[in-house]
Amino acid sequence: MLEAVLVDDEIKALQSLSWELTNFSDEITVVASFTDPFEALEYLQVNTPDCLFLDIEMPTMDGFQFIQKLQNKDFPVVITTAYNQYAIKALKHEAIDYLLKPIDTDDLNLTIAKIRKFNSKNNTYEKLENILLKFNSDSKHKKITINTDGKLLFLESDEILYAESDGNYSTLYLTDGQKILLTKKLKEVNELLPKDTFFRIHNSFIINMQKIKEFIKTDGYVILESNHKIPVSRQKKSDFLDLI
Repeated sequence: MLEAVLVDDEIKALQSLSWELTNFSDEITVVASFTDPFEALEYLQVNTPDCLFLDIEMPTMDGFQFIQKLQNKDFPVVITTAYNQYAIKALKHEAIDYLLKPIDTDDLNLTIAKIRKFNSKNNTYEKLENILLKFNSDSKHKKITINTDGKLLFLESDEILYAESDGNYSTLYLTDGQKILLTKKLKEVNELLPKDTFFRIHNSFIINMQKIKEFIKTDGYVILESNHKIPVSRQKKSDFLDLI
């Protein structure tokens, strides 16, 4: 069974949609329904249904604004509307399909097929990701796993020069000149890096200790093999000197 969440500001329309979905198909069960889009967004922050049926015209927040505010987008969105002109716009806003009200049985069956295809594809990616992560965790020469921009990167310690903080984001600087932006704070990045190789030398920097070329005592900074200058904070100086 596909678990569906429904969002429509009109209670009668919501009841009608729920009736149509569950009576036209034995493949869908409605697990939650909302007339308030803000309540729906809160629910979807912690719950991941198999699909979302979303009305496009709501006074406090239209369906397109709703999609933009969705933080969790790991499920397919189907736009429901009485107006055919929304179809193209709906598909451009990450909806996999749209249904015209009142819902036609054949249209619903086609939409269900699209939902299943979407979820099957995502499940395949998830299984592959789990296989790769398990293989890496079991390997003798474990690589550093970085999840970014919709892909997994497996890096050797030797490939990373340093990491720099930028508020809620961080940037990894690699030996080949690449820069990788991460949606992680530096504290989270620090937890991913091996403690025997990397050291948080400053609130804003983590360095690969094996890449240090010079330590300028008077000015309080290190120079890496790439010639990047990284400051050493006063609080970290003593621990840093112990390590080198």
